[in-house]
Amino acid sequence: MNPLWLSHFTATSSIGRGLEQTLAALRQRRGGLAPCAFETVDLATYIGEVADVDAVRLPAHLADFDCRNNRLALLGLTQDGFAGAVRAAIAEYGAQRIGVFLGTSTSGILQTELAYRRRDPVTGALPADFNYRTTHNTFSVVDFTRHYFGLTGPAVVVSSACSSSAKVFASARRMLATGLIDAAVVGGVDSLCLTTLYGFSALGLISERACRPFDAQRNGISIGEAAAFALLERAPAQLDEDAVLLLGIGESSDAYHMSSPHPDGLGARVAMQDALEMAGLKSSEVDYIHLHGTATQSNDAAEAQAVRHVFGPDMPCSSTKGATGHTLGAAGGVGAVICALSLQHGMLPAGINTEQVDPALGLDYLLHNREQPVARVLSNSFGFGGTNCSLVFARAD
Repeated sequence: MNPLWLSHFTATSSIGRGLEQTLAALRQRRGGLAPCAFETVDLATYIGEVADVDAVRLPAHLADFDCRNNRLALLGLTQDGFAGAVRAAIAEYGAQRIGVFLGTSTSGILQTELAYRRRDPVTGALPADFNYRTTHNTFSVVDFTRHYFGLTGPAVVVSSACSSSAKVFASARRMLATGLIDAAVVGGVDSLCLTTLYGFSALGLISERACRPFDAQRNGISIGEAAAFALLERAPAQLDEDAVLLLGIGESSDAYHMSSPHPDGLGARVAMQDALEMAGLKSSEVDYIHLHGTATQSNDAAEAQAVRHVFGPDMPCSSTKGATGHTLGAAGGVGAVICALSLQHGMLPAGINTEQVDPALGLDYLLHNREQPVARVLSNSFGFGGTNCSLVFARAD
């Protein structure tokens, strides 16, 4: 594929708002997980909550979109000059030539949960001020974003569980390749809600402490929330040497089980191999892998097996979910931004909370940050149902 340029990007999660705070947290190996005190949730677990989301106010003309997920989206969009970059792209290309491709899994479920508490005691009807279409509906965050910027181009939401905001890069690439658009706002937004916390608890997948990816004693995930965005454009002839390019995308669906990965990491392996092939790279030409790394026994074991098969045991890798928590539909977008920071600043981020790497996994898992030149990285995102996506990013030099 022709490389695509991440001309601007940003991320907001429990470790910080925007690139400066995110990079500082990674360098200081500082996590954002804390004991769960969200809403009325009564679970012994840790979560990655973004502070002051409920203090965000949407513009008056977008009041119908008001919900936690869209407030978090707005908080993310207004970091690092990203909104200004989108508006500059509109001035250059036109509002109809910019697409919006965002991933989410929870969307505005919390708004429905809150409305359910106020249902009519006799009829059970939800309150009249509840608007499913502009809040809970998975398309809500894309619709909010396009209205916020006044965009009229293609608008797509991808909801493929935890690979959602990685797969949007593929959706945008296809539309750019066909000439339907000239730029794309890509990324993902997922916010905390009761359904997700209690649902993962019912599956026996949450940890009672801050999660420990690839640890010998790992025992589950810590759920987080985040908003991550990138402005994707065709690469111009001249770029700064630290500009970040998207070189390759690999997608697969192994459909092994509704909630468990293929035990041999088959789908993950195919996704990584296809991403390398599209990028025109050999596995030895990648400097680092940002692992999906959820800290469940089965996910980490399957991903490790896939990584060893494609890259061998000596590829530096880590998962940053010990810092941010598993941000579900936003995880791929957060991973993409962390990879971009790694490329620009020559740092391989360590996985925090992990105390003893599981020796059975056979990986060069980083427990300490590694400062070195970084030219090419791969980011993994794997979702329920075996929906997998790997992305290859590189410095322009």
